[in-house]
Amino acid sequence: MNLDTQQQLEAYRRMVRIRTFEEEGTRLYTAGRIPGAYHASIGQEGAIVGACMALRTDDYITGTHRSHGHPIGKGAKLDGLMAELMGKKTGICKGRGGSMHLADTSVGILGESAIVGGGIPIAAGAAMSARVRGTDQVSLCFFGDGAANQGTFHETLNMAAVWKLPVIFFCENNLYAITTSVEKSHGHPDIARRAHGYDIPGVIVDGQDVVAVHATAATAVARARRGEGPSLIEAKTYRFDEHQVGLNTNNDRLYRAQSEIEHYIANRDPILLFKGVLLKNGISGTTLSTINEEVASEVARAIAFGERGALPDPSEVYQNMYVNPINYPPLPRGSRL
Repeated sequence: MNLDTQQQLEAYRRMVRIRTFEEEGTRLYTAGRIPGAYHASIGQEGAIVGACMALRTDDYITGTHRSHGHPIGKGAKLDGLMAELMGKKTGICKGRGGSMHLADTSVGILGESAIVGGGIPIAAGAAMSARVRGTDQVSLCFFGDGAANQGTFHETLNMAAVWKLPVIFFCENNLYAITTSVEKSHGHPDIARRAHGYDIPGVIVDGQDVVAVHATAATAVARARRGEGPSLIEAKTYRFDEHQVGLNTNNDRLYRAQSEIEHYIANRDPILLFKGVLLKNGISGTTLSTINEEVASEVARAIAFGERGALPDPSEVYQNMYVNPINYPPLPRGSRL
């Protein structure tokens, strides 16, 4: 499935939204205006947006600790996301989730988890729910190369394959699990090969090429909607920044060469690569510059929205823990459970 002109512009807008949001978020975190930890997805925008553009609004996704890009790629509004990073009551999770636990059910985001591989079985559960309810919704699970060595990865792929669940397992292989390279932690560097053990498609795609990612994801989504079961997609991508902002600052050579980082930034930036495609397709540079300016204004408004918000009151800590709390009547005196 090819992206038409409007879809290409939307894909570009979403990629720029992620990049600008992350750059401003990094700045705010470094300045002490965002608490906790901050894991930026700069450099991985092509993989995220390419996958999300193949989905409908009512399809589900689950994410990872590197979680800001996924909601933006799925179309979430920025105000609530930024406020959540700041820990404000106006945040998408009322300030209770923070950087690594964003959720927005209005666009199908069931949640993200700091637990490595934690979203994999949840995505399968969402796919099972669609099957039980008789809808043609699909579920897509984002996870990193490190999660491919978790037991939940293998257990869930096996169950999804047996039951032919409508789920796409999408690995953002950015080559490093914190500071451990794929070469040092995997029996084979190509994670997609593991799909063969479960008799499901396993496809490798250039994660810096948003068009290629979209085409690959669209094929897997169509297969899932037809009831033919899951697929495993491995997008070879790269994070430009450190695993976590502030970690190993100026010490990247401890586990990756500075020349490697510079090569990806100069030659494999997914936004610049896609910009070249758009210009070749006849979209003007003025149009793209206008999108950049609109996104910059949108992110600035999101920051202002977050800063206006109030912090949660500690007395409210037990609120919103359950969707439908069960209010049992008091037991008769003298009775036993």
